[in-house]
Amino acid sequence: MTTFVDRVTLYAMAGKGGDGCVSVHREKFKPLGGPDGGNGGRGGDIKLIVDPNVTTLLDYHHSPHRKATSGRAGYGDRKDGPAGEDLVLKVPNGTVVFDKDGNQIADLVGNGTVFIAAQGGHGGLGNLALASSKRRAPGFALLGEPGEERTLILELKSVADIALVGYPSAGKSSLIAAISAARPKIADYPFTTLIPNLGVVQAGETRFTVADVPGLIPGASQGKGLGLEFLRHVERCVALVHVLDCGTLETNRNPVADLEIIEDELAQYGGLEDRPRLIALNKIDLPDGAAMADMVGESLRDRGYEVYPVSAASRAGLSDLTYAMARIIQKTRAEMAVEERTRIVLRPVAVDDSGFSVSANKDGSFNISGPKIMRWVRQTNFKNAEAIGYLADRMAQLGVERELFKKGAVAGNEVRVGTGDDAVIFDWEPTIESGAELLGARGEDVRFDSVWRGPEKERDQLTTEELARQWEFTVIDPRTPALVEELKMDAEDVAEDEAASEENV
Repeated sequence: MTTFVDRVTLYAMAGKGGDGCVSVHREKFKPLGGPDGGNGGRGGDIKLIVDPNVTTLLDYHHSPHRKATSGRAGYGDRKDGPAGEDLVLKVPNGTVVFDKDGNQIADLVGNGTVFIAAQGGHGGLGNLALASSKRRAPGFALLGEPGEERTLILELKSVADIALVGYPSAGKSSLIAAISAARPKIADYPFTTLIPNLGVVQAGETRFTVADVPGLIPGASQGKGLGLEFLRHVERCVALVHVLDCGTLETNRNPVADLEIIEDELAQYGGLEDRPRLIALNKIDLPDGAAMADMVGESLRDRGYEVYPVSAASRAGLSDLTYAMARIIQKTRAEMAVEERTRIVLRPVAVDDSGFSVSANKDGSFNISGPKIMRWVRQTNFKNAEAIGYLADRMAQLGVERELFKKGAVAGNEVRVGTGDDAVIFDWEPTIESGAELLGARGEDVRFDSVWRGPEKERDQLTTEELARQWEFTVIDPRTPALVEELKMDAEDVAEDEAASEENV
C-alpha cells in the first residue's frame, strides 16, 4: 500500500455566494414599507496551510476533489445570509503549487504558511442595497457568484539542509540512521529506500536536517530507476554529500567512477551546480573498503573535494563528517541573516483602465470580456426583466455601448459576454443616449433607409371668439414672439374667411 506521495492533482471548488433577498417591509397599516431584503453570504474559500505534522500528500491522492461550503441566501427584515465555512487543507512543509499548465504559483515553506487555492464567490446584493433615489423599490436582487474552480498540482520538495546522494546500496540509509534518530528500512539489496527519509542531526550547538534520497543510477535524469521521481527533494538542500561505496563487490565500479556518473546526472537535472559537495567514503570497516578509501582519497582531494572516510556500521569518522556539515550550515545561515528582505511591489490598476475590452469578430458579432463585466453577468437573474434592465444600465454607464459603436456595432448585432459555455449571447439594442452617434446632422439615422419623420399633429380649429378668449395669444410675449405672430396670422385668416362667407350669403 502506498504510504508516501509527493505529487498529486487537486481539484478545488470554492463555495458559491448566497443570493440576495427580494423582500418588502410590511406591518399593520403600512403594507408597503420599502425594500428590506438582505445580502447573500460569501462562499467559503479553500486554503492550503503548512502543518509540521503532515509529511505526505497521501490524503489528496485518495480524495483529490475538495469543495467548500456555499453561503446562504439573504433574508427579509434586513438580515444577511451566513457565509460559508472555509475549507482548510493541511500540506507538508515544502509543498509547491502549480496550475494545470505547469506554471508555479506558490511555494509553501514555513509552518503556518497559508495559500488560498480557490476563492469563494461573493454574495449577491439584496433589494435593500440596490435601492436608490431613482429606484426606490427594486423588484429584484443580485445572484451570488459561483465559487472559483481550479485544478492544481501539488508537488512536495523536502525541506532539508543536507542531502545524501549516491548509488543504490551505498549505505545512505545506514548513514542517516547512525547520525540521527531516523530509522529507515535497511537491507542488502538495491532500491531498499523507496521514499526520502529525513533525520535531525545535532553537531555541537548546530542542529540541521539530513535527507536520504533513493539511489541514483545512470539515466536517472531521464527517468530510469527512482532518481527522477525524487531528485526534486534535493533542490532545497544547502549542500550535497556523496556517499561512495568503497566495499562494493561489483568489479566494474569504483568510487571515482560512481562520483562522475552521479555528478553527470545531477548536471543534467540542473539547478544544483552551486551547492557545496562533501565526499563520504563509506564502509571503511571492511578491509577492502579501507584500502579503497586510501587509494582514491588523495585523488578526490586534488579535485577540490572535502573527503571523509566513514563507516556507518562502526561509526568511525561520523563525528568529523557531521561537524563538516554543521560548518556549511552555519556559514549559509550567517549569510542568510544579513540578506535584505525582498521588497513587496504593489502594482495597482491604472486610472484609465476601463475594466473591459470589446473585440469584433469576422462573422459580424462582438465579444465583451473583462472581470467586472463577467461578475455583473453572473450576478444577473435573466428571468427578471428589471434585473436585465439594471445590467444594461450598468454596462451603458461603464461605457460598453460607446465602445461597441466605435467598433462598428449597429442595432441587431450579436454580442457575446464571456467565452465558452458560460458566455451570454444577446442581440444588441442600443439606448438613445449611446445611439446619438448614429444621428446625422439633420436628424437622420443611418439605421433606417429613409429619414424618420414623426406623426403630424392636427391643429385644433378655433373660432374667432375662441381665439379672442385665449388671452395668452393676444398678449405680446417677448419670449415667444414667433409663436404669437403665427397664431395672430391664423386668427386673421379665419376672420376673413368668415366675412367672405357672410357676404356670399
